[in-house]
Amino acid sequence: MLENLLKEFKNHFGENDKEIREYFAPSRINIIGEHIDYNGGKVFPCAIEIGTYALARKNDDNLLRLKSLNIEKSGELSLENIENNPENDWMNFPLGVAKFVQEEGYNIGGLDILIYGNIPNGSGLSSSASLEILIGEVFNDFYNDGKISRKELALIGKSTENKFIGVNSGIMDQFIIALGKKEHAMLLDTNNLEYEYYPFDLKDNKLVILNTNKRRELKDSKYNERRAESDKALEILREYKPSIKALCDIDESELDLLDKIEDPIIRKRATHAVKENHRVAKAAKALKDGDIELLGELLVKSNDSLRDLYEVTGPHLDSITKHANEFKDCLGARMTGAGFAGCGIAIIKEDSFDEFVEYVGKRYTEDTGLVAEFIQSGIDDGVRRL
Repeated sequence: MLENLLKEFKNHFGENDKEIREYFAPSRINIIGEHIDYNGGKVFPCAIEIGTYALARKNDDNLLRLKSLNIEKSGELSLENIENNPENDWMNFPLGVAKFVQEEGYNIGGLDILIYGNIPNGSGLSSSASLEILIGEVFNDFYNDGKISRKELALIGKSTENKFIGVNSGIMDQFIIALGKKEHAMLLDTNNLEYEYYPFDLKDNKLVILNTNKRRELKDSKYNERRAESDKALEILREYKPSIKALCDIDESELDLLDKIEDPIIRKRATHAVKENHRVAKAAKALKDGDIELLGELLVKSNDSLRDLYEVTGPHLDSITKHANEFKDCLGARMTGAGFAGCGIAIIKEDSFDEFVEYVGKRYTEDTGLVAEFIQSGIDDGVRRL
């Protein structure tokens, strides 16, 4: 594949004597812990083997010359006076990364970059964060001798998403894509960015990604609305417990605090965040103990909460997770990512994949008219030069 990408690169950008380098940033799934990375909770993601590739070389023109094999639009963007322009489309992501690399005191400069991703677009597997961390690593390698730490790359990606693109997302996606470890999940405390790796061993089961093939755009969804509702809940609860810095600071023994929130919608959002945070701790322990049945049960409870309390699923995710959870050899399934369409995940018995695909796929198509995609992917390392 890289050989074909090299041909595409030379066809588009031409040939010269400057070095062409190759990079890869994975995508991610989150096993459990949804919509709590901006509420100070713990999350439990993995980097996966599908992701985004870049071929890049320096240019002397202080321009980002960008070409994607997935999206038709390409162009040349100046690195002087960087601003978001809607006409740039996807190219605003690399441009935003350049802005924040520079704002953090690091060097930027001209680059010719060819991008190819095998992440289903709009699937909720975090193609935007994959692209952000990928571009950050290209600048890191070419212009900064690798001095930007992986944690800094993650924070640069988050700044790009929040301040340049306008999505008020948390840190999880960028962090796991920057610091993922092969065959391991990461338990990440989003309050202080402390993390721990857990061997990802499902015994005689396997993880399947359930792509609804219903595209969603975070900026056009209710994502920012949910963030605002969570912030409102925190504001109310601080009147009764001034010491809390985030919703997920509330312990299981303090759940009666949530009754202080009179607005039923705001109370539901807070209830999800607090209880989901406690499910993450239980899920990490279940994986460590090899109790995959309990892990599956926690996935189902998480999905129920995301559907009924946080209301971020929608008919397509509801259909595919419902039928997955009905399947006899499924230990548990839930939506993953921000929701509002996109993807789910399921843990199934290892030898049941074909039967699972037939059972869930048929019923999902009957419900929605769409054809689902069922993806098997290993757990991968974070961003890297190839």
